[in-house]
Amino acid sequence: MSDDRERVVEEDEDDLDPSEALTELLEEIVDGLGLDAEVEVEEAEGLLTGRLNGEDVGLFIGRHGQTIDAVQHLAQRIVFPEGPSSVRVVIDANGYRARRAEALRADADEAVEEALSSGNPVELDPLPPFERRIVHEYLRERGGVDTHSEGNEPERYLVITPRAD
Repeated sequence: MSDDRERVVEEDEDDLDPSEALTELLEEIVDGLGLDAEVEVEEAEGLLTGRLNGEDVGLFIGRHGQTIDAVQHLAQRIVFPEGPSSVRVVIDANGYRARRAEALRADADEAVEEALSSGNPVELDPLPPFERRIVHEYLRERGGVDTHSEGNEPERYLVITPRAD
């Protein structure tokens, strides 16, 4: 590609708003993986959500959500290349995020019961930052325990401690 052609491509990418950039990125991934999926992007206050809906998005989600988590991380950096943004990018496929959040809340409930019955802190398995946030917020609303994170990424985990009332 000539230098002039590269400059035109870069200018086109810079002209895209975040929603358009996310749509283009997800469509390229769908095409690259050969998926039969529709891309939908939704903007809300502080949140830009990209969704894939289709028959076989398992490859996109990956084992334990590793692929979709990586795409979400990269999408945040591609859509907002200038650095940290107040808008968070969330990538979902066939409702995976809602199912995963429900599983995290169920795991948190079990850990709370264990912490309360034993009187000792309980450590959860390492989680990515946005999943730890789901658990922290859920348990803050539930009450009776305190939570904090320990360790270093990617092995950072959440600790649930019975509240001494």
